[in-house]
Amino acid sequence: MQIHRRYIRREVTLATLLVLAAFLGLFGFFDLINELDNLGRGNYRLEHAVMFTLLTLPGRAYETLPIAVLIGGLYSLTTLSRHSEITVLRASGLSTARFLGLLGAIGLPFVLLTFATGEFVAPPAERMAQELKLSARSQLLTSEFRSGFWIKDGDSFINVGSVTPDGTLRNVKVFEFDDDRVLRSAYEAATGIYAQNTGWTLSDVRRTDFDGMTTRTSHLPSMDWAAGLDPDVLSVMLVVPERMSVWKLWQYIAHLSENRQETGRYEIALWKKFTYPLACLVMLALALPFAFMHNRNTAVSIKVFTGVMIGVFFHMLNGLFSNLGAINSWPPYAAALTPGALFLLAAAVMLWWEDRR
Repeated sequence: MQIHRRYIRREVTLATLLVLAAFLGLFGFFDLINELDNLGRGNYRLEHAVMFTLLTLPGRAYETLPIAVLIGGLYSLTTLSRHSEITVLRASGLSTARFLGLLGAIGLPFVLLTFATGEFVAPPAERMAQELKLSARSQLLTSEFRSGFWIKDGDSFINVGSVTPDGTLRNVKVFEFDDDRVLRSAYEAATGIYAQNTGWTLSDVRRTDFDGMTTRTSHLPSMDWAAGLDPDVLSVMLVVPERMSVWKLWQYIAHLSENRQETGRYEIALWKKFTYPLACLVMLALALPFAFMHNRNTAVSIKVFTGVMIGVFFHMLNGLFSNLGAINSWPPYAAALTPGALFLLAAAVMLWWEDRR
């Protein structure tokens, strides 16, 4: 590798990691301050708040990595420009296209790091954080609906009052319909427990079977429940779609599709799992025009502040298009790709303008 490649790679990488560490420290501090309000609820103590904050940091890292790449790239490249090093490289024959290729090689490890964090680290850490919080506060997972969670499973509708952190269902109601949408049976259970080998087992079951104009009721201490409901589906209640893994998203989308339910939000989140890491490359491309703006009188801090504002705008635009896509039923790929495409277009226009000058 040529000396200038190693030099630029080192400067951009170190600046990006420094910015990422600063972001994580800042978010961690404010998240911990926010968790202090929960101290004393149940068994929730300071050590739980600290552990909860640490477990949410991978999710924060996933969200902020592209912005850290932008700010780190802006800082390092504009510093090189201020010292006329960019000018020397361009005068030595380093074209804009080759510079973009160099930045692409530098950004590729950050793309892989972002994807790996969002796929393998953040989802389990986020789930552990929520389970820790619920357990320490002696709380149950409940829905915003008074009746709890509603889930469609084939020809059955399942109502779950609440879910404990270990996955036990409380106050389970199941309504089974036949192919003509006629109610066939309904039963209530105090709890539902899942075992890997035997499946679901309901306890303290009160069952009512309907046969024409007659009904038959029964009470069972326990009952095997042959439901297609997978416990992994219930994990969706703990982790927001944007922080779920690709496999979990794929499973849940399949579950919703089989039951003819809306999948838009989760399909957008699935597409974003693949497109969001590529934002690291877009951000480095966006930082390059600022490096070409050679002006010794312009403070590096002003350009860094500009980078922060661009990063915040990108984050807001990303969330906006996700919500608009879900509300307006846009194609999932369009909602996921549009923010990055707009920023890439802006980078191309700025580079074209600088080359003309």
